[in-house]
Formats: sequence, structure tokens, C-alpha cells
Amino acid sequence: MIMDYILETKNVRKSFPIGNRDTIEVLKGINLQVERGKLTILKGRSGSGKTTLLNILSALEMPTEGQYLFEGEDVSAKSMAECEKIRRYKMGFVFQSVALVPILSAYENVEFGLKLAEYKGDKDKRIKEILGIVGLSKRMDHMPAQMSGGEQQRVAIARAVAHKPSIIFADEPTGALDTDSGITVMKLFKDIIEKEGITIVMTTHDPNLMQLGDVVYEMEDGELSKNG
Repeated sequence: MIMDYILETKNVRKSFPIGNRDTIEVLKGINLQVERGKLTILKGRSGSGKTTLLNILSALEMPTEGQYLFEGEDVSAKSMAECEKIRRYKMGFVFQSVALVPILSAYENVEFGLKLAEYKGDKDKRIKEILGIVGLSKRMDHMPAQMSGGEQQRVAIARAVAHKPSIIFADEPTGALDTDSGITVMKLFKDIIEKEGITIVMTTHDPNLMQLGDVVYEMEDGELSKNG
């Protein structure tokens, strides 16, 4: 069986300068393959290197050594302008802090995301469709302050998914939520993968959520290992 990988890293290393001449190696030869249409979890304690790896995967940083392929293209050889285009059109982002625009309704927050991605389809139809998928059809006109933390995160997920990216990167998306809300978000991710065909890569340190991932990798001291 031939696996369809949406992204792949080959011996990726990342070092940062400290002091005048010294450097610290944060990633130590990462070989990662993410299968298309799966929920992949990167687990690890703070300082393990998982956020640095996520930054490279989302084309925010370049590796010091090694190669990063996204949809078969060598991202590590592209300019920052080319990387920005990849992020805008092919990637979506969900963060621990939901980063919604507080003066915009749920509908308007998703609409704002579509404008940034220069979405060419029927915006109204797409906004209503995706807010329905995340279970907020009746909350479209509500402002973030009128919603619970879990509902706000669902709006943020809808905004990230609306422009139909190839992949979603979620950095500790359940970190600010209670356990029940966190599990709801994880089940929503699985639902989105099934309905939208989107790949999701997320970081977490919550052991309660590991069983919901299709593939789990563990980061420790800049090195990566696959769990199960």
C-alpha cells in the first residue's frame, strides 16, 4: 500500500544562536511523514521542540539543515514571499488563544478569514456551511463575548477551514479549554477531516486527547519518535 503523504521532513535540524558564537540545537534530525486526511498529534513537554517543528511545517521558519517537502514541493528552497502564499492559500491555523476579532460576529470572523485567503467561491454559502459543520448555525450573529470558550474555538476552527486549505496546523488548540470542551474540539477535528478531506496536525501535552489521534508522535529534547 502506497501512503499519500501531504508533508515530509528529511533530517531536519534547527539551531539558534546563543551568545556570540555558541548555538543551541532545538531540532536534531527530524524525519516526519504526515499522511493526507489524518489527524496527526505532536505531543511533548514545553521546550521539547514541537512548536519549532510546527513553525517549520507551517513555513514560518526555515530549517538550518535538511529538507521539508509540502505536497511534493521543497519548501526549504522557497523564498519567504513564496512561503507566505503557501500559508495564505493552502494552510489554516488554530491557536490556543482563539484570536477572534472581538467587534465582529461569528459570521463576520469567518468572512474576514475568507477575504484574507481571497476565496473565490460563494462566501455566504460557504460561511453558513462551515458554521453548520461546527454546530453554530444558530450563533452566527453572536459576538465572541457572547460565546463560551469552546464556542469561540469552534468559530476559530470554522475560520481556519472555510477557505478549504489542504492542511490545518493547530498549536495547543484545547489548552485553554476544560476537558469536555477539549474532547468536543477533537471530535470536531475528526468530523472536519471526514467531511472536508482536510489534514490536521496539532500539538498538545494533554494525555486525555492522545487516543483521538490517528497518528501520535512524541517530541523529546529535539528528537521525534512515533507512538504505536
